[in-house]
Amino acid sequence: MITTILWWLIVGLVVGALARFLLPGRDPMGWIATILLGIAGSIVGGFVGSYVFNTSNDGGFHPGGFLLSLLGAIILLLLWRMIGPKTSVS
Repeated sequence: MITTILWWLIVGLVVGALARFLLPGRDPMGWIATILLGIAGSIVGGFVGSYVFNTSNDGGFHPGGFLLSLLGAIILLLLWRMIGPKTSVS
């Protein structure tokens, strides 16, 4: 259980950081929010993958699942930029 949560945090950080790297811009988001973005992206990507490809999650690592997690995180980051709080520079 602890290793699963730790794995989610590590993958979430990597996926969230990659999404923010691929979509450069000013996002007032710390490392915890980056982890949450990555974890949420994994959930979105897993849902889309299971719906589109009609597959089940066996808990193992799959490169396609990693890419779908990254795609999910990118989509969420774009949505965050569209509807999230706007910051102004004084």
